[in-house]
Amino acid sequence: MKNGGKRQRQTDRQTDRQTDRQTDRQTDRQTDKQTDTDRYRQTDRQTDRQTDRQTDRQKDRQTDRQTDRQTDRQTDRQTDRQTDRQTDRQTDRQTDRQTDR
Repeated sequence: MKNGGKRQRQTDRQTDRQTDRQTDRQTDRQTDKQTDTDRYRQTDRQTDRQTDRQTDRQKDRQTDRQTDRQTDRQTDRQTDRQTDRQTDRQTDRQTDRQTDR
């Protein structure tokens, strides 16, 4: 009976070791998966930031272009008005001179 108990304990120890190894492997796999998941999340966040920056730059460029166009139009209108006024004044002066003669 003594040998039977000893063999049982050895078998139990072997089973425990085997179970420990399996548990360790599972834990390692889970840790690896979590690490990969974290890495992917970080990469996704970085990609999102880059995409956001690019989108912001594009919007800024569009806004700048629109603002430039508006400014150009306003400046063109002002210049046109000034030119029209000057032309009108000159025409009026010439007409006045001719009328005075």
